[in-house]
Amino acid sequence: MTRRSVRRSVHVLGVASGSAALVLGLTGSALACDIKDFSAEARCDGAKGVIVVTDTDASAADATVGVFLEGDGGVETKVGEQPVKGSKGGARITFPEQWKPSATYRVHVKAPNVDRDIKPDLVTPSTACKAESEPPKPTASTTPPPSPSVSASASASVPASASASASAPAGSATPSPAASGSSSAPAGAPGNAPSPAVGDSNLAETGADSHTGLIAGLAVALVVVGGGAVYAGARRRGAKHNG
Repeated sequence: MTRRSVRRSVHVLGVASGSAALVLGLTGSALACDIKDFSAEARCDGAKGVIVVTDTDASAADATVGVFLEGDGGVETKVGEQPVKGSKGGARITFPEQWKPSATYRVHVKAPNVDRDIKPDLVTPSTACKAESEPPKPTASTTPPPSPSVSASASASVPASASASASAPAGSATPSPAASGSSSAPAGAPGNAPSPAVGDSNLAETGADSHTGLIAGLAVALVVVGGGAVYAGARRRGAKHNG
Protein backbone atom coordinates (compact mmCIF):
# COMPACT_ATOMS: atom_id res chain seq x y z
CA MET A 1 0.00 0.00 0.00
CA THR A 2 1.47 3.30 -1.00
CA ARG A 3 1.50 6.39 1.13
CA ARG A 4 -1.02 7.99 -1.11
CA SER A 5 -3.47 5.20 -0.45
CA VAL A 6 -2.91 5.42 3.29
CA ARG A 7 -3.54 9.14 3.29
CA ARG A 8 -6.66 8.63 1.25
CA SER A 9 -7.96 5.98 3.72
CA VAL A 10 -7.24 8.16 6.73
CA HIS A 11 -9.03 11.04 5.10
CA VAL A 12 -12.09 8.90 4.47
CA LEU A 13 -12.09 7.65 8.06
CA GLY A 14 -11.78 11.20 9.37
CA VAL A 15 -14.70 12.38 7.30
CA ALA A 16 -16.81 9.45 8.44
CA SER A 17 -15.92 10.03 12.09
CA GLY A 18 -16.72 13.71 11.83
CA SER A 19 -20.04 12.97 10.17
CA ALA A 20 -20.95 10.47 12.87
CA ALA A 21 -20.01 12.92 15.59
CA LEU A 22 -22.08 15.61 13.92
CA VAL A 23 -25.06 13.27 13.63
CA LEU A 24 -24.74 12.21 17.24
CA GLY A 25 -24.47 15.79 18.35
CA LEU A 26 -27.55 16.81 16.43
CA THR A 27 -29.41 13.81 17.77
CA GLY A 28 -28.37 14.60 21.31
CA SER A 29 -29.43 18.19 20.88
CA ALA A 30 -32.78 17.11 19.52
CA LEU A 31 -33.39 14.75 22.44
CA ALA A 32 -32.07 17.11 25.12
CA CYS A 33 -34.52 18.61 27.61
CA ASP A 34 -35.78 22.06 26.65
CA ILE A 35 -38.04 24.64 28.31
CA LYS A 36 -40.33 24.39 25.29
CA ASP A 37 -41.22 20.86 26.38
CA PHE A 38 -43.08 22.24 29.43
CA SER A 39 -46.49 23.91 29.62
CA ALA A 40 -48.79 24.99 32.46
CA GLU A 41 -52.55 25.40 32.66
CA ALA A 42 -55.12 26.41 35.32
CA ARG A 43 -58.10 24.04 35.47
CA CYS A 44 -61.12 23.22 37.63
CA ASP A 45 -61.67 19.91 39.36
CA GLY A 46 -65.33 20.35 40.24
CA ALA A 47 -65.47 23.32 42.59
CA LYS A 48 -61.71 23.11 43.33
CA GLY A 49 -58.95 24.75 41.33
CA VAL A 50 -55.75 23.00 40.16
CA ILE A 51 -52.64 23.92 38.16
CA VAL A 52 -51.49 21.22 35.73
CA VAL A 53 -47.91 21.15 34.31
CA THR A 54 -47.20 18.90 31.30
CA ASP A 55 -43.69 17.63 30.36
CA THR A 56 -43.28 16.32 26.79
CA ASP A 57 -39.49 15.79 26.98
CA ALA A 58 -38.78 12.75 24.78
CA SER A 59 -35.41 12.18 26.47
CA ALA A 60 -37.27 11.38 29.74
CA ALA A 61 -34.93 13.58 31.73
CA ASP A 62 -35.75 14.15 35.38
CA ALA A 63 -36.94 17.66 36.18
CA THR A 64 -38.29 19.64 39.11
CA VAL A 65 -41.19 22.04 38.69
CA GLY A 66 -42.04 24.85 41.14
CA VAL A 67 -45.16 27.03 41.07
CA PHE A 68 -45.27 30.52 42.62
CA LEU A 69 -48.19 32.96 43.01
CA GLU A 70 -47.23 36.52 42.14
CA GLY A 71 -48.76 39.02 44.55
CA ASP A 72 -48.85 42.78 44.83
CA GLY A 73 -45.53 44.55 45.05
CA GLY A 74 -43.63 41.61 43.55
CA VAL A 75 -44.18 39.39 46.61
CA GLU A 76 -44.37 35.72 45.65
CA THR A 77 -46.02 32.82 47.48
CA LYS A 78 -44.77 29.33 46.79
CA VAL A 79 -47.63 27.00 45.91
CA GLY A 80 -45.58 23.80 45.70
CA GLU A 81 -42.77 21.86 44.05
CA GLN A 82 -42.90 18.42 42.40
CA PRO A 83 -40.56 16.17 40.39
CA VAL A 84 -41.53 15.01 36.92
CA LYS A 85 -40.03 12.68 34.30
CA GLY A 86 -40.95 13.64 30.78
CA SER A 87 -42.35 11.40 28.06
CA LYS A 88 -43.18 11.81 24.42
CA GLY A 89 -46.88 11.39 25.18
CA GLY A 90 -46.70 14.00 27.96
CA ALA A 91 -46.26 13.50 31.70
CA ARG A 92 -48.57 15.59 33.91
CA ILE A 93 -48.27 16.76 37.49
CA THR A 94 -51.05 18.55 39.38
CA PHE A 95 -50.81 21.27 42.02
CA PRO A 96 -53.97 21.78 44.11
CA GLU A 97 -54.54 25.53 44.19
CA GLN A 98 -57.82 27.40 44.79
CA TRP A 99 -56.80 30.09 42.31
CA LYS A 100 -58.64 33.35 41.94
CA PRO A 101 -59.78 34.78 38.60
CA SER A 102 -57.12 36.59 36.54
CA ALA A 103 -54.31 35.65 38.98
CA THR A 104 -50.68 35.34 37.75
CA TYR A 105 -48.42 32.35 38.53
CA ARG A 106 -44.73 31.83 37.75
CA VAL A 107 -43.76 28.24 36.84
CA HIS A 108 -40.05 27.40 37.13
CA VAL A 109 -38.39 24.28 35.61
CA LYS A 110 -35.04 22.90 36.66
CA ALA A 111 -33.61 19.99 34.63
CA PRO A 112 -30.38 19.05 32.80
CA ASN A 113 -29.53 21.97 30.54
CA VAL A 114 -32.67 23.82 31.77
CA ASP A 115 -33.12 26.30 34.65
CA ARG A 116 -35.77 28.69 33.44
CA ASP A 117 -39.34 29.88 33.84
CA ILE A 118 -42.15 28.94 31.49
CA LYS A 119 -42.96 32.00 29.41
CA PRO A 120 -45.34 33.71 29.37
CA ASP A 121 -46.46 33.50 32.98
CA LEU A 122 -49.61 31.53 33.72
CA VAL A 123 -52.75 33.73 34.02
CA THR A 124 -55.87 32.03 35.41
CA PRO A 125 -59.31 32.34 33.73
CA SER A 126 -61.60 35.25 34.54
CA THR A 127 -64.22 32.93 36.09
CA ALA A 128 -63.67 31.03 39.33
CA CYS A 129 -64.40 27.34 39.70
CA LYS A 130 -68.00 26.47 40.59
CA ALA A 131 -69.69 23.27 41.58
CA GLU A 132 -71.90 21.71 38.95
CA SER A 133 -75.53 22.48 39.69
CA GLU A 134 -77.71 19.44 40.35
CA PRO A 135 -81.20 19.24 38.87
CA PRO A 136 -83.90 20.12 41.41
CA LYS A 137 -85.51 17.16 43.09
CA PRO A 138 -89.29 16.92 42.95
CA THR A 139 -90.85 17.84 46.27
CA ALA A 140 -93.46 15.57 47.78
CA SER A 141 -96.99 16.96 47.95
CA THR A 142 -97.98 18.13 51.42
CA THR A 143 -101.73 17.73 50.77
CA PRO A 144 -102.90 14.57 52.57
CA PRO A 145 -105.07 12.20 50.54
CA PRO A 146 -108.76 12.08 51.50
CA SER A 147 -109.53 9.46 54.11
CA PRO A 148 -111.79 6.55 53.06
CA SER A 149 -114.43 7.46 55.71
CA VAL A 150 -114.79 11.03 54.38
CA SER A 151 -115.01 9.81 50.79
CA ALA A 152 -117.61 7.20 51.74
CA SER A 153 -119.75 9.71 53.66
CA ALA A 154 -119.53 12.21 50.81
CA SER A 155 -120.55 9.60 48.25
CA ALA A 156 -123.40 8.42 50.52
CA SER A 157 -124.73 11.96 50.99
CA VAL A 158 -124.99 12.54 47.25
CA PRO A 159 -127.58 9.76 46.61
CA ALA A 160 -129.49 10.75 49.80
CA SER A 161 -129.81 14.38 48.71
CA ALA A 162 -130.72 13.27 45.21
CA SER A 163 -133.48 10.97 46.53
CA ALA A 164 -134.80 13.77 48.82
CA SER A 165 -134.96 16.24 45.92
CA ALA A 166 -136.65 13.60 43.76
CA SER A 167 -139.31 12.90 46.41
CA ALA A 168 -140.03 16.61 47.05
CA PRO A 169 -142.35 17.13 44.02
CA ALA A 170 -144.44 14.08 44.94
CA GLY A 171 -144.93 15.31 48.56
CA SER A 172 -145.81 18.84 47.46
CA ALA A 173 -148.55 17.51 45.16
CA THR A 174 -150.47 16.05 48.16
CA PRO A 175 -152.86 18.73 49.54
CA SER A 176 -152.80 19.47 53.29
CA PRO A 177 -155.92 18.98 55.40
CA ALA A 178 -156.34 22.72 55.87
CA ALA A 179 -156.08 23.31 52.14
CA SER A 180 -158.59 20.55 51.33
CA GLY A 181 -161.09 21.73 54.01
CA SER A 182 -160.97 25.43 53.03
CA SER A 183 -163.14 26.39 50.07
CA SER A 184 -161.66 29.88 49.85
CA ALA A 185 -158.12 28.73 48.93
CA PRO A 186 -157.45 29.16 45.20
CA ALA A 187 -157.18 25.94 43.25
CA GLY A 188 -153.89 24.94 41.70
CA ALA A 189 -151.65 26.54 44.41
CA PRO A 190 -151.66 24.16 47.37
CA GLY A 191 -147.91 24.47 47.79
CA ASN A 192 -148.10 28.24 48.48
CA ALA A 193 -150.74 28.04 51.31
CA PRO A 194 -149.17 28.43 54.79
CA SER A 195 -149.38 25.31 56.90
CA PRO A 196 -151.46 25.74 60.08
CA ALA A 197 -149.73 25.83 63.45
CA VAL A 198 -150.00 22.93 65.86
CA GLY A 199 -152.18 24.84 68.37
CA ASP A 200 -154.60 26.10 65.64
CA SER A 201 -155.31 22.74 64.02
CA ASN A 202 -158.23 21.90 66.40
CA LEU A 203 -159.80 25.33 65.98
CA ALA A 204 -159.75 24.97 62.22
CA GLU A 205 -161.42 21.59 62.42
CA THR A 206 -164.03 22.82 65.03
CA GLY A 207 -164.91 25.90 63.00
CA ALA A 208 -165.97 23.73 60.19
CA ASP A 209 -168.70 22.16 62.48
CA SER A 210 -172.29 23.61 62.34
CA HIS A 211 -172.70 23.55 66.23
CA THR A 212 -169.99 26.10 66.88
CA GLY A 213 -172.45 29.02 67.38
CA LEU A 214 -174.67 27.07 69.80
CA ILE A 215 -171.72 26.02 71.95
CA ALA A 216 -170.43 29.58 72.05
CA GLY A 217 -173.86 30.92 73.16
CA LEU A 218 -174.15 28.36 75.93
CA ALA A 219 -170.71 29.24 77.16
CA VAL A 220 -171.58 32.95 77.34
CA ALA A 221 -174.82 32.20 79.20
CA LEU A 222 -172.99 30.03 81.71
CA VAL A 223 -170.49 32.79 82.34
CA VAL A 224 -173.30 35.34 82.93
CA VAL A 225 -175.19 33.00 85.28
CA GLY A 226 -172.05 32.18 87.20
CA GLY A 227 -171.21 35.85 87.57
CA GLY A 228 -174.71 36.64 88.83
CA ALA A 229 -174.57 33.81 91.36
CA VAL A 230 -171.24 35.04 92.68
CA TYR A 231 -172.60 38.58 92.97
CA ALA A 232 -175.80 37.45 94.81
CA GLY A 233 -173.80 35.34 97.23
CA ALA A 234 -171.57 38.26 98.00
CA ARG A 235 -174.52 40.54 98.80
CA ARG A 236 -176.10 37.93 101.10
CA ARG A 237 -172.91 37.53 103.09
CA GLY A 238 -172.65 41.31 103.38
CA ALA A 239 -176.30 41.67 104.64
CA LYS A 240 -175.81 39.00 107.31
CA HIS A 241 -172.66 40.62 108.45
CA ASN A 242 -174.41 44.00 108.84
CA GLY A 243 -177.41 42.51 110.67
